[in-house]
Amino acid sequence: MAGLAESGSNPDVDLLYDINSLARDAPRWFDRVMEFVGEYGLLLAMVLLVLGCWWSVRRRGGQGAAAAVAALVWAPLAAGLAVLVNVPIRGFVQRPRPFLDHQGLDVLVPGKTDYSFVSDHATITMAMAVALFVVDRRFGLAGIGLALFEGFCRVYMGVHYPTDVVGGFALGTAVALLLSPLAMALLTPLMKAVEGSAWGGRLVRARRTGGAGDAVVSGCPADERASAEDRDLAA
Repeated sequence: MAGLAESGSNPDVDLLYDINSLARDAPRWFDRVMEFVGEYGLLLAMVLLVLGCWWSVRRRGGQGAAAAVAALVWAPLAAGLAVLVNVPIRGFVQRPRPFLDHQGLDVLVPGKTDYSFVSDHATITMAMAVALFVVDRRFGLAGIGLALFEGFCRVYMGVHYPTDVVGGFALGTAVALLLSPLAMALLTPLMKAVEGSAWGGRLVRARRTGGAGDAVVSGCPADERASAEDRDLAA
């Protein structure tokens, strides 16, 4: 399986050259920006997006806050677990980096000697994005957009085939969704315990509901908001 894409006559390699050719034609400063964004920047952006979603869930509060925070805790755990699952996949497929088999690529990050399939960066970003989507569709769509751009950057940089990226997207999505019920069953009681503790309650929600001042916010009763949050989380 090491020769999965050794010929330039297949669409995977053709698309690799088409996207990577943009790097050859771009100014050097732009390539340096893309190198940083593709290697570190988008991973940092995903972490900030998860933190932003946590802040939003915490401020909103409601009965579903603990479950929502549990799902957010699952996001980085899903990404880490997906990378671990990728270790035997890479060892089985043993696909070399594209610049080792194909000449003329503009490689922005030289020195990578590990196997190419599947892309860890694509796996991590998509796993976190899908986990975010379960909690909040707006943050989730933003995360999916970042993951797609990450995949483009990896091919642009000449370090992955397009199918490496697609494989990473599939792996990240599968881990985030298929193991989510088990993760939620374990993490939700934990987050409820944190919510009820004196030291950790504000990590789950910023304010308690149930008082007269908290009964209605923006014309929406607290129990209706919680019900809507639960529906969004289960969607």
